Amino acid sequence: MRYLIVTGMSGSGKSVAQGVLEDMGYYCIDNMPVALISKFAELYAQTGSVRSNVAFIIDVRGESNFKPLEDEVESMKAGGYECRVLVLDCSSEVLLNRYKETRRIHPLSALYNIPVSEAIEKERHLLESIFEKADYIIDTTYLSVHQMKEKIQDICGNQKKRNLTLNIISFGFKNGIVREADLVFDVRCFPNPFYVSGLRNLTGLDPQVREYVMAVPKTKVFLEKLYDIIDFLLPLYAEEGKRQLTVAIGCTGGKHRSVTIAEALATHLRDSGEIVSVIHRDISNGRQ
Repeated sequence: MRYLIVTGMSGSGKSVAQGVLEDMGYYCIDNMPVALISKFAELYAQTGSVRSNVAFIIDVRGESNFKPLEDEVESMKAGGYECRVLVLDCSSEVLLNRYKETRRIHPLSALYNIPVSEAIEKERHLLESIFEKADYIIDTTYLSVHQMKEKIQDICGNQKKRNLTLNIISFGFKNGIVREADLVFDVRCFPNPFYVSGLRNLTGLDPQVREYVMAVPKTKVFLEKLYDIIDFLLPLYAEEGKRQLTVAIGCTGGKHRSVTIAEALATHLRDSGEIVSVIHRDISNGRQ
């Protein structure tokens, strides 16, 4: 029996996550009181249900703080249950825009009679300790529903196959750093295809750009060293119990160099037998 606790910022996509998990065969329980989680696991094990995966969707509607959730997770593990925590995050600015667009009320805004912006920051403070102890974190700020679905399937569909989920994200520094990144590599030191006629409107997914970036000798040297350090670190992270590693590759705008290098790293890791997800966060944005 495997248990997954899904929590995170209100508006970050927990409803979408629940739908994905249900499609994957999870028995999902929305807004289960935290204090009942371990008791439910105990009773559910006695039912002999054929469903081996259960997900609890937890948010701030019923919790004044999340310390009991940490205790319940430890209690589940002590009882011999496999229990993981998936936290969904999103930038405060995007969350505020989502609430404006949907005209929905943030649960803490209604509870404490405070503005949505203040409710978002209050919730972020409540979730601090859960973020620190999460097994998986997905930042949905720049993700489409399809990309979010892929990441959840990758995490929850392969838990028995491997211990470490690998995420590679290309991005542009001008649009902000990747907040969930464990490792960040800056490739702005390489020649920029943006200034080459015929390449500006292409991306690192196009062979012309890829050939231009890879034709630079120092790019090849960088890749060799990048492969070496990643190959060295992966087993060390796994041994320490880390279950998710996010590697971010950044250039100025996130369209040419970072995409090329991210794709090259993903190919290297896949050739090594790893299962890798790749997101090009800023590939559709403008100037490099």
